[in-house]
Amino acid sequence: MRDFSLEIYHRLLSTLIREGYTFITMQQYFAAPVEPDTKTIVLRHDVDKNPDYSLQTAIMENELGIKASYYFRVVPQSDDREIIYEIAVLGHEIGYHYEDMSLADGDVEKAYQLFKKHLQHFRHYYPVKTICMHGAPTSAYDGRDLWKSYSYRDEGIIGEPYFDFDFDHALYLTDTGRQWDGYNVSVRDKVPQQQQWIEQGLTFHTTEDIIRWLTDKHPTINIMMTTHPQRWTNDLIPWCYEAVAQRLKNWIKQKYYVQAHT
Repeated sequence: MRDFSLEIYHRLLSTLIREGYTFITMQQYFAAPVEPDTKTIVLRHDVDKNPDYSLQTAIMENELGIKASYYFRVVPQSDDREIIYEIAVLGHEIGYHYEDMSLADGDVEKAYQLFKKHLQHFRHYYPVKTICMHGAPTSAYDGRDLWKSYSYRDEGIIGEPYFDFDFDHALYLTDTGRQWDGYNVSVRDKVPQQQQWIEQGLTFHTTEDIIRWLTDKHPTINIMMTTHPQRWTNDLIPWCYEAVAQRLKNWIKQKYYVQAHT
């Protein structure tokens, strides 16, 4: 079974369900406290491009009784009105995957005005309550720097995972770099607790590694799992294209961007 196929994604979700994990959205997490070590999984999807792939995972999750959070960018390759509506109708949360500092070329005041405009845009689709920064690895600007001058809470936002999620009491799994241990090629999608998880042996390369850990160790731990749905497909040609393109991106990020942001 190929990694990053819909079949293995279904296996991963089914394994988590079988192991007794409860799935919640980011909005549910920020609205109500979650006790440590309760087998709670916050399922987050960053829709960087190809939103039709996100609809496929959203349908699968709905069939399994799972609700997840889908964060859409404002750019055309992500912002698809019909798909956003369809995913919301399936019961999933819609959030804003913001990158306004990059869109404003670092002009903080302009970026905040863009943020408010774009937030209202997505609130035409869904009553957005949570946001998540887009890493934008080739940009000189970190979207989170906007909040050094402004507060997203003034706009009715109740949480942003890189500021408000308790990573001290949860494991962060992300497919950044098209691998589950892509922190070495990640520019911004990383958290300080990564080193302690490595020391505890909580690091995985493939989806099969995660499934094996769940079935062999039966861990009782809270998790936030982030995927980029454009990576997950059964279609061989797009799968191969994504695999080759991501390998090239990882090399470029490692050579030119990672060191510059550490």
